[in-house]
Amino acid sequence: MEIQLWKDLLEPYHIAVEELLIKFQYLIREYRGKGMYSPIEEVNGRVKKISSILEKMHKKKIEFEDIENKIDDLAGIRIICQFVEDIDSVVNIIKNRSDMEIIKEKDYLNNPKKSGYRSYHLIIKYNVITLNGTKSINVEIQIRTLAMNFWATIEHSLQYKYKHNMPLHIRERLNGAAAAVIALDKEMSSVRDEIMDSQNSFQIKAQVVAEILNTIQNLYSAANKREIIKIQDEFYKVYKTGEVDELEKFGKELDIIAEGYMAQGLENNE
Repeated sequence: MEIQLWKDLLEPYHIAVEELLIKFQYLIREYRGKGMYSPIEEVNGRVKKISSILEKMHKKKIEFEDIENKIDDLAGIRIICQFVEDIDSVVNIIKNRSDMEIIKEKDYLNNPKKSGYRSYHLIIKYNVITLNGTKSINVEIQIRTLAMNFWATIEHSLQYKYKHNMPLHIRERLNGAAAAVIALDKEMSSVRDEIMDSQNSFQIKAQVVAEILNTIQNLYSAANKREIIKIQDEFYKVYKTGEVDELEKFGKELDIIAEGYMAQGLENNE
């Protein structure tokens, strides 16, 4: 098979993965930028390697011209969540988007594979724009928790090592680990509210601090050095208290100072 044929086939899938990664990463930033809890902890993606495609073609007796119709995971996105409950939230987010159409769902959470594998899979239709026009392609989205992802990563490596002929004693230990993952996810869900409150507080504090530092940076061109040093010293005192309310109060007072310098600058330019 000519290399160029593979390149032409897979290029739209590379475009899809890159675009989808940007979109989901933006969702994370949008949630956190507003001081909200993000149901998506992290996201990554890949286009299936040619060697893996060839292996699947051989196993399922698929001809080259049928690849796109019979292999749904040429492009793959993996969304990692902190809690099991977040998985439903992510599925609903995707269902409500106009740029992604869900055409198939596979629930391996309530119906785990015999190996112990648990995840939630969506096959979506996604349009990419190429030099040859718009192309609609299938993309597999896997949604799982951090614990599920850790287990699945190890299991995948072992399957690769043993060529899908894993020794019984290792398979049994993996099944035991899968049960432990279920227990861990349940335990983390029991303290979900406390964890979310803590993380939200951290995000809000980080956002307030970033805004204060940005304002101080902008003041360098307007205020004198002595006053800047005084403002910085006051900020560090407030920051050490660790209180978000105090930081927000300091930020508002700093905004008033910055507005005064801005008004003064406008007057001088008239």
